[in-house]
Amino acid sequence: MRQIVLGVALVLLWAAITANFSTPNLALGALVALGALAFLRRSFSQPLHFRKLRALLGLSISFCVELMLSAIRVARVVLTPDLDRVLRPAIFAFPLGVKSDAEIATLANLITLTPGTLSVDVSDDRTMLYVHVLQHTTREAFIAELQNGFERQVREVFA
Repeated sequence: MRQIVLGVALVLLWAAITANFSTPNLALGALVALGALAFLRRSFSQPLHFRKLRALLGLSISFCVELMLSAIRVARVVLTPDLDRVLRPAIFAFPLGVKSDAEIATLANLITLTPGTLSVDVSDDRTMLYVHVLQHTTREAFIAELQNGFERQVREVFA
């Protein structure tokens, strides 16, 4: 029953996003919804854990706040007349506490989507993530900020 409700919701979401409620578009939305539900069928066999949902919501809120703050910081840097004074790019090797491919990819994407930072590479042994920053403070401060922020929350979501 839950899958049927979710399928109908996905079809309606598809129609709303495409702004087209015609029969052919609804049929295409139904095919997309069936494909998504087939791909995620194992997820429905496990009970929904509200702890994970709360962790995911916390990560989403944290990311949105960091996105806004970083955008303001980057805008201030860009609008500064003397860029040589404020621009201090660097590449840091961040020791990864997360281990799975999904966790590493999520963390790297969160870093890349945040203005002023960019995930460059992952070491071959998957213990280091190389991150380019527009303005660096100290390596220790950068590592502590990432470990206590995004990495901790990513670990909670995937726990």
